[in-house]
Amino acid sequence: MMTISYEYEGALYVNLTNKCDCACVFCLRHNGHKGSIYADDLWLEHEPSRQEALDDLLSRDLPSYRELVFCGFGEPAFRIDDICWLVDQLKARVPKLPPVRINTNGHANLIHGRDVTPELKGRIDTVSISLNSATAEEYCAVTQPRDGIKAWEAMLDFTRKATAFVPHVVMTIVDKDKTPQDIARCRALAERLGATLRVRAYIPD
Repeated sequence: MMTISYEYEGALYVNLTNKCDCACVFCLRHNGHKGSIYADDLWLEHEPSRQEALDDLLSRDLPSYRELVFCGFGEPAFRIDDICWLVDQLKARVPKLPPVRINTNGHANLIHGRDVTPELKGRIDTVSISLNSATAEEYCAVTQPRDGIKAWEAMLDFTRKATAFVPHVVMTIVDKDKTPQDIARCRALAERLGATLRVRAYIPD
């Protein structure tokens, strides 16, 4: 049985892909894990079709959740067109759909070769972008992106552009090995881009 959606702290998380263009040093996937504290098995046997994902979501009592979050074990932006389609379908069918968030590495425009941020308007309420560091060098060391420094620049550009179309743009860092000065630099960078910073607690595997 594939885990397309799972519950965590009152929100419903949607897992659409295993694909990722990063190999973050703190990612649970490195150590052979197929799940996390959120769900036991998030590794998908196959990429669910739009219809499979829609059927799964419609089987849930969606208005009972505080938020609908596209997240999962891979980078959800690989499925950005499908996310937009799903949100449109859900908005048309579900009165009182909860706010919709995407947790992303911010590489969507790099992945798709176009600016996808205008497509988020009216669909996505919050975009949460993994910042991880205040410098390009440390970012590349920690996230190990396929496209190197280009990925850092793409993430910053995506954040800046998203603020024009999404009400809440948040950048996140994990507090492991971060000094107060590191955190302050990350906060200043996020605010320069028009985003807010959220510091997440490190979860050991």
